[in-house]
Amino acid sequence: MPINARYAHTNLIARDWRRLAAFYKNVLGCVPVPPERDLKGEWLERGTGVDGARIRGIHLRLPGHGANGPTLEIFGYDAIVEAPPPPANRVGYTHIAFAVDDVSKARDAVLAAGGSPLGTIESVVIQDVGTITVVYVRDPEGNIIE
Repeated sequence: MPINARYAHTNLIARDWRRLAAFYKNVLGCVPVPPERDLKGEWLERGTGVDGARIRGIHLRLPGHGANGPTLEIFGYDAIVEAPPPPANRVGYTHIAFAVDDVSKARDAVLAAGGSPLGTIESVVIQDVGTITVVYVRDPEGNIIE
């Protein structure tokens, strides 16, 4: 029997959390949920398994789910571990998806705000669902957005 659970947030670690949060606010309509976080201490080191952990950032309410909807938690650690941008077929979490009215305009907005292309815009009919139009792009730090 499953536990009583409710989706809360997804965390994204950024090189520059303020810049990345501005991208998600300005391009995709995410809304800040104060307060900004500035967390450190032994509890954080133990909880994350990161010696000397200090994280700063903010939660952004994802659009389309009202005032109590889930958030995108954009944090930056004082000390980060670099990783190459993930390919779309990497095992594990790979992308965040947004429903938009115009996929082409959304792609253009992402690119104009410092994002980069990953794939092409494609439309396909899925049985019992209908026609969907998708495109994969990267945010300014290389994370995949559908």
